[in-house]
Amino acid sequence: MSIKVKRSHAQPIARLLNKSGDIGQLMRQSRLIDQAQCHIRAHLPEEMRGHIFVGGFKDGRLTLISSQASWLTWLRFEQSRLLNLLHQLPGFEAVNGFTFKVRPVRPVEAPLRNTRNLSATAGKTLADCASDTHNPALRKALERLASHAPTQ
Repeated sequence: MSIKVKRSHAQPIARLLNKSGDIGQLMRQSRLIDQAQCHIRAHLPEEMRGHIFVGGFKDGRLTLISSQASWLTWLRFEQSRLLNLLHQLPGFEAVNGFTFKVRPVRPVEAPLRNTRNLSATAGKTLADCASDTHNPALRKALERLASHAPTQ
């Protein structure tokens, strides 16, 4: 009994994302939502910009999310102006209204970097080890590590 294996070649990620499949469609929709959020925020009062988020687009309606109902109440009164702003962007001609949702929103924050300190003694030890090493790749790596230590 033999098993035939189909050989496939690795493809660049850009080619996979630009195809008309599910991932490509998801990426295009993500770019459009980000574009809508930037455009809407640019035309909001300064104090509102950090509180309004675009949540998605479905059935011709753009979902706007805020953690405070008072911001969404203001947006309800400004719906026609916001629709006109969105219709200026290519790809948003199909938006015919908004869905407003009050949800706790936690803005995306970059994780804190875990930095480590290298003592001067450890740096000197690594530099000495690098000078005694004959392998050029290992020497370069050890010298790079040693460069993170403070100089005396």
